[in-house]
Amino acid sequence: MMSTPTLTKNQQTPAGTAAPAAVTAAANQGNEPVARTPKAGAARLRSGARLAGRGIWGSGAIILFLLLWELGPTYLAPASTRVFLPPLHVVLEALASLVEKGQLQSHLAASLSRSASGFGIAVVAAVALGLLVAWYRSLDSFLNPLLEVFRNTAALALLPVFTLLLGIGETSKISIVAYAAFFPVLLNTIAGVRTVDPLLIRAARSLGLSNFQLFQKVILPSAVPTIFTGIRMAGTSSILVLIAAEMVGAKAGLGYLIVNSQMSFLIPDMYAGILTVSLLGLLVNYLLVAVERHFSRWRTAVGSQAA
Repeated sequence: MMSTPTLTKNQQTPAGTAAPAAVTAAANQGNEPVARTPKAGAARLRSGARLAGRGIWGSGAIILFLLLWELGPTYLAPASTRVFLPPLHVVLEALASLVEKGQLQSHLAASLSRSASGFGIAVVAAVALGLLVAWYRSLDSFLNPLLEVFRNTAALALLPVFTLLLGIGETSKISIVAYAAFFPVLLNTIAGVRTVDPLLIRAARSLGLSNFQLFQKVILPSAVPTIFTGIRMAGTSSILVLIAAEMVGAKAGLGYLIVNSQMSFLIPDMYAGILTVSLLGLLVNYLLVAVERHFSRWRTAVGSQAA
């Protein structure tokens, strides 16, 4: 039998002929990197553009407001109005001056200590009472008329009463903050407990859970979102009521800074204090949202499993 001839290492293809395309591709397969398709990069660019567009649109109203604040007093309002409504850059300069002197930090620390104390007392008392009122119907029927009376009485209407009974010191301010923050947490705690699925309670009872275990394992986790809605409302109320209380009788605090600057005709300092209050309220809200997400992680886990 005749063997088929093979090309040796030294043999070459005839002149004018090219190597087969398959052989060339096989030879270059391990040497050249695979080129990335441009579709993936374009998709990433489109996704980034969409996110940037959403961010700009979401902050567009704030940007327009700040531009109006900066340009309005200079180009739209008469010259006499600029005294009472300075442009934004003047307010920011006053804010930086207050920070440099250390005045803003001292006033902010005084307001934070008062609001945090009153807010903490209100949350602890309101959650505890709300759980009891929602669980025991007899206690609810006994306390509900009195709670409705005080709930419909504005906290600022009782500010003179707190001042007369407790003085103009720290006790009256902490007490009125606690009063203002108490009812939003109380009402949302009651609503959160009463909206727990009865099937969950029956299942827990059938498993032999005690009352304490039932509150710990079933009722509190289910009521957390509703409770934190009240806590967020209470956080805003505590700051607003405290500012009003500090305007009446105080020697430190953001409310005192605002009203004292207004009386001393330091208008940029007054707006700097107002801007600080707004930023403080925004920061408190974001902080409470983060705490709510931490305590509501079970909802995310259940939702991901269901999906």
